[in-house]
This record gives sequence, structure tokens and C-alpha cells, in this order.
Amino acid sequence: MPRPTSPAPPHPTIATPAEGCGYIELGPEQRGASVLAEECALAIAYNGLSQAVMMVSPEALEDFAVGFSLSNGLIDSIDEIYDLRLSGEGAARQAELEISSRAFWALKQQRRQLPGNSSCGLCGVEALEQALPPLTSLVPSPLPPPDHLHDLRQRIGQAQALARHSGALHAALQVDATGEIVLCREDIGRHNALDKLIGALQQRPPVPGGFVVLTSRCSLELIHKAVRARLGTLVTLSAPSALSVQWARRHGLNLIHLPHHSPPRVYSPAP
Repeated sequence: MPRPTSPAPPHPTIATPAEGCGYIELGPEQRGASVLAEECALAIAYNGLSQAVMMVSPEALEDFAVGFSLSNGLIDSIDEIYDLRLSGEGAARQAELEISSRAFWALKQQRRQLPGNSSCGLCGVEALEQALPPLTSLVPSPLPPPDHLHDLRQRIGQAQALARHSGALHAALQVDATGEIVLCREDIGRHNALDKLIGALQQRPPVPGGFVVLTSRCSLELIHKAVRARLGTLVTLSAPSALSVQWARRHGLNLIHLPHHSPPRVYSPAP
């Protein structure tokens, strides 16, 4: 796939609907309208073989298809994607990917049905080995300076262009080595937001240092995605699960929780 060479904006350009969804307030009747988060069904196929249907926000779908493929272990690198075509409109979209023979053979050997991610993110997994897969550990990375985490919650809110209009959206963001937010991807699903960011990062020149931030809680499958994408540091706004901490420590992923009213908590590497 061709890779863009120009720097990417922190978030994709969006068009805000002029009119929102109408509602009536309970109590003394008041009518109003609000912009709500959009979603669509995205069918993903590899070399003509249907693999998954995911409910996603309809922005940055190419990034999502690339990130989903990589973070779920369906490809080992973006170089195994030879072509990616998006089609459809409204509530029904399609992503058709042409991948290498090696990747397609492996996909067919390990194929599973993924009708969609549940809140646990493991809907469709058929074997325990798929829920607890072998992963290649990371080379340890330095922790980010404390001042790079200062006011991060407020800065994330400013970077979430979609959520400012509709709410109800998770975000995954890249912070560079200077502490600046340089990339933001949003989605109704926390897994989808991370997949979109991973896909966007794969298609851009590497940015040394820095870290990735998730606005959601951190569960095990997000650790899987981060390790597969070779992310060195993951910062989450919600506390991680105990199993997530164990896997982060085991695989060399820095894991930091940023509480509302307390200093950042480093769970991995082990204190």
C-alpha cells in the first residue's frame, strides 16, 4: 500500500450535521435537537473471503481496516496488504483487502467468526489459546517524563473533534516525544479507536519516543493489540485490569493509569 509522506493532522476532517436528532425533555415539555454519534456496519473481507462485520464510526475506515488486520494478528506487517478498497454508504460499508498468500493461508488456518466485538472484546473467540495468545515481547522503552502527562485529560478533550459535537466516543491518541498530541482517532468502540490509531501509525513515518493514550478502561485484548503493534507505552484514563497488568509486565509494555485526581500510576514495569 502507498504510504502518505506528509504529516497527518491530529484528527480527520469532519462535517458536522446542521441539524441534530430531535428530542422532548421530560417534565415541562421542551423540544430540542442534539448531534449524536454515527455508526455503521463494516464488512471486512480478505482475498474475497468474508471475515468480520464490525460496528464502527464511519470516519477513518481505511485506518481501521489496516489496524484491525494488524492488531488481531491477521497480518504481520502493513507490507502484506497489497490493496484496500472501501465501498458502500450510510449504515452499510465494505472493506475489501488483498493480502499476501502467506497471510491468507494463515488466516484460513486460524479462521474464526467475529460477528462483532462485545464489551469484553473477545466475542467470537472459539478457543482459550485465542484469548491468551503467544506474543513477542517488546524491547523496553523509557517512561515518559511526568510533565508530558500534565493536563493530558484536558488536552485530549480539545483533540476529540467528533466527541465535542456528539459525545459517546472513545479516543486513541499519539503523543510525541515532546509531549504534544499529534494524532487522534475516535470511534464508538474502544477497540476500534485503537485499531484506527494503529492503522494510521502504520501508514506514516515512525515518530521516535512518545506514547499512546486511550480514553477507555484497559482490558487484556487492548494489551494484545498494543504489543502486536509494537507500542512502547500505553496510558489509560481508566484503571487496567489485574490480568492486563500481568501481561504488560510480561511483555515489556509500559502501562500507566492517569486518575482524575491523583498522580499518574505506573503499573508496568513492576514497581
